[in-house]
Amino acid sequence: MVKKAIIFSAPSGAGKSTIVKHCIERFPQLAFSISAASRAPRGSEQDGVEYYFLSVDEFRKRIDADEFVEWEQVYPGSYYGTLKSEVERLWAEGKAITFDVDVKGGYNLKKYFGPQALSVFIQAPSIEVLKQRLTSRNTDSAEAIATRLAKAGQEIEFAKGKFDYTLINDDLNKAYADIDKVLSDFLAE
Repeated sequence: MVKKAIIFSAPSGAGKSTIVKHCIERFPQLAFSISAASRAPRGSEQDGVEYYFLSVDEFRKRIDADEFVEWEQVYPGSYYGTLKSEVERLWAEGKAITFDVDVKGGYNLKKYFGPQALSVFIQAPSIEVLKQRLTSRNTDSAEAIATRLAKAGQEIEFAKGKFDYTLINDDLNKAYADIDKVLSDFLAE
């Protein structure tokens, strides 16, 4: 099997996790790459399931030891990254790796994997829709939501022309159909 990677990136609230979950259920050859994060778990998140939760010190030690394919300090003191060991684990299982990462992480992964990877940018139809989605989660303070919305504008601008495909997540069923076609074509190559 050719080693492949599918990279999903989006501003917070665009529906990235929902789309990724659908794709993993729809395509059995995909496996989710668990990212490392230096933040605390949210809600019912568990270490080794949604993320590998590391302290800031542990994350920095792993950066120094060159254990990441990519990493980013997304917010001050808040690191996210992809461990090389995770990539090797999934490819050893014969899976196509599916990444759910921030926009800069997605761009860096695409640079790293090149044509082995399909990079998908998921975009909500507007910043207002993002605000509604983030608010309805009930996981962040108003201040955190404002920070995420400001960052979303920057991410949307940064992503222009840097991803293989942009998926507008306005109607979820249409987004599912669109991404199913794109993934089917890429995985058949």
